[in-house]
Amino acid sequence: MDRRFDTLWKEALEPWLLDLERERRSAVRDTYIFGIPGALAILAGVVAAVMLDHPVAFFAAFVVGGVLLWIGSRRLNALRARVKEELNTQIAQACGLSYRLKPYELYRFDIFRELGLIPHYNRRHFEDHFAGKVLGCDFDLYEAKLEQRRRSKNRTYYVTVFRGALIRINFPRKVEGVTVITRDQGWFNGLHALGRSFADRKLERIGLVDPKFEKSFEVYGSDQVIARYMVTPTFMEQLLALETSLKGKRIRAAFDADAGQGELLVAVETGNLFEPGSMFKPLADQARVRSIVEEIDLITRIIGTLVERPGARMGD
Repeated sequence: MDRRFDTLWKEALEPWLLDLERERRSAVRDTYIFGIPGALAILAGVVAAVMLDHPVAFFAAFVVGGVLLWIGSRRLNALRARVKEELNTQIAQACGLSYRLKPYELYRFDIFRELGLIPHYNRRHFEDHFAGKVLGCDFDLYEAKLEQRRRSKNRTYYVTVFRGALIRINFPRKVEGVTVITRDQGWFNGLHALGRSFADRKLERIGLVDPKFEKSFEVYGSDQVIARYMVTPTFMEQLLALETSLKGKRIRAAFDADAGQGELLVAVETGNLFEPGSMFKPLADQARVRSIVEEIDLITRIIGTLVERPGARMGD
């Protein structure tokens, strides 16, 4: 990827980002010109409300300050969105993938939910969809932010319960049954109910051959023999490598036969990926672009080792 990245950077991304630099500086200037008075107006309103017990002054100052902050930030926010979409599109194409800011289809999202790979939620948001073929495998990745509604005595609020990447890999090798791998047994408190609702099959605890992974993972499956065949030490090592590469946590995965061919689903909590970085720094900085390249490239490179058996090639 380094050679492709260097070519992409020199021929397309660097000249484009340099052309945007004047626009970025102007947008930053607007942020300060309008943002500082806006923040001072809100501060003055707080002082008026607390020290002078003047709620009308607070409301007026809050409205004025909010409008100034919005005016000051709108150009910079628009530029950030524009840079993000163009960078991700160009980088995805260099990796042989396509990119959409919003997924037009939530690939297998219901199955992620049915298999307990993501928690219960009341509100959801999706972005950053990468798709294509890698090593002959259909590949989709999109980011999800899931929130649960909570209630206290005086208010209703939302708490983020999952933010990270959902990955679907279809590969040309038949998979039997259902095998689910998780780092956190808490997702499986309702596992018996899950077995009744998912094609009327129960999932039972699978003991791992390698004791090293027994301490880190919980594995459940509809068939002990099939599950042990799919969940090899090499595969478990790659799951851990993927989690580390994405600076994520609590990775979980599933092999599912119901897709009609081999299918691997992976959910990993990562925070917010594929962002262009601060708009208060010069745009033509390779570091901000390389971080996005590495996030995509690490995922695509790992597909081969996730879905291939040692000594076998795709389609064998």
